[in-house]
Amino acid sequence: MARDRLTELSEAVLAFRDERDWAQFHTLRKLIVSLNLEAAELLEHTQWLDDDEIERSVASVEHRQALGEECADVLLYLLLIAERAGIDLAAATWDKLAKNARRYPVALAHGSREKYTRLLSGTGERGTD
Repeated sequence: MARDRLTELSEAVLAFRDERDWAQFHTLRKLIVSLNLEAAELLEHTQWLDDDEIERSVASVEHRQALGEECADVLLYLLLIAERAGIDLAAATWDKLAKNARRYPVALAHGSREKYTRLLSGTGERGTD
C-alpha cells in the first residue's frame, strides 16, 4: 500500500526534529503555543489590509511566498502536535469533515454563513453575506 503524502511529510518533520534532538523541548503545551504564534505571524500579513487588498496581494510572488512560509510553519507545528498527542490527523480531518457535513447540510447551509445551531433550529437566514 502506498503511503500518503501527509504521512511522508509527518515522518520528514519528525526526522528533522530528531536529528537535532529537539523533541525534548516539544511538550504539548509548548507546541500549541508555538502553533498559535505562527498563526499570528500569518495573520500579521493581513493586519492593515482590507479584503480586496489581501486578495490582490497573492498576485505578488514575494507576498505569496511569505504567506506560504507562514502556512508551512503552522502545518509543521500542527503535525508535531498531532504526533505528540497520538492523533491521526488525516483520520481526524475526515471525521470532522463528516461531522460538518451533518451539521451543515447543503439544503440548509448553501449560501448561508450561519452557525449550524441556527441552521438546524430553522432560525438562520439565507444569503446574508
